[in-house]
Amino acid sequence: MNETNFDWDDLRLFLAVARGGGLAAATATTEKSAPTLGRRMLALEKRLGQELFKRLPRGYELTEHGQQLLEIAASVEQGIRPIAGGSPTRRIKVSAGTWVTHLLSQHIADLISDTSIVLQFISADHVLDIAHREAVIGIRNHRPTQISLAGRHTNKIRFAVYAVDENVDTWVSVLGSTPSALWLRDNMGDSPYIEVSNPRNALDMALVGAARVVLPTFIGERASNLRQISTEIEELEHMQWLVTHHEERHTPEVRAVIERVHHVLVAT
Repeated sequence: MNETNFDWDDLRLFLAVARGGGLAAATATTEKSAPTLGRRMLALEKRLGQELFKRLPRGYELTEHGQQLLEIAASVEQGIRPIAGGSPTRRIKVSAGTWVTHLLSQHIADLISDTSIVLQFISADHVLDIAHREAVIGIRNHRPTQISLAGRHTNKIRFAVYAVDENVDTWVSVLGSTPSALWLRDNMGDSPYIEVSNPRNALDMALVGAARVVLPTFIGERASNLRQISTEIEELEHMQWLVTHHEERHTPEVRAVIERVHHVLVAT
């Protein structure tokens, strides 16, 4: 990249767009509107005479020149922190299913130790697009296959049926297309059942003795009055993966969160 005089405000906005994977995510950290950010990025590209982003339908992806500028901008950011008297806040979005989010919430004190990081948990049973920065870190049930993503396995997740009393024959079924929801629909036969849209409601009904429920063993084993009333369900076993964008995984803030989350997950 040719030498030029950079304006820190331009670099600051560029960092936000690059790390957020687009204009929408950068609006929260910059307090600039998406149109303003778009104009500023175009102006920066014109000044440099280089294309910094590939503008895709679902976000911005760095070009080779953009990656070079990201390294420069991150270095400048590190250099001015002592002068600025503090560190800019970095919001790190962690995407996981209901039960893993529940587990991480119970260990939140182990995950927060840096005031420059704001953790944002996105509890969703559908997969967010990390490649386009819908999340920074995702906990997934399969190894990432996209070339832009990096994965680190944690442990094997197992499932079983739990209830207060094995004589309870009513099932609680979670609406959706998760593997556990589909397995239950295929295996509960003609038994009576209750449907819920939120997995947490399924656990609540099981806890009061109203139904039996399929749960990850790391949830069922920690529920004080539930009993495992089936063998582990082999069809639902899977390895768990921590996934992030390969451009993000070596940044200090993201690396720190990955290490803490990994520690919590492997300890379950």
